[in-house]
Amino acid sequence: MCLAIPAQITQLEEGNLATVDILGVSRSISVDLTPQAQVGSYVLVHAGFAIEVVDEQYAQETLELIRQFPDLAADEVMLPQVSNS
Repeated sequence: MCLAIPAQITQLEEGNLATVDILGVSRSISVDLTPQAQVGSYVLVHAGFAIEVVDEQYAQETLELIRQFPDLAADEVMLPQVSNS
């Protein structure tokens, strides 16, 4: 399953790259598709690319849903799998 995950940009870098925080995990992504993104912006990240800038409320609501179903995003952000047993 493909999933775009909200992330907050913590640093912009040369070459249209950015460092983002995704549920406490730092990742380097491309912001080629979202040139308007700035430090502090929330973006949807899919396959290493920011594909859309979103507002903070939307990002937080989505992150809360992901926290409720951690195995949905485990592969995307390397979250530990939670056992339901």
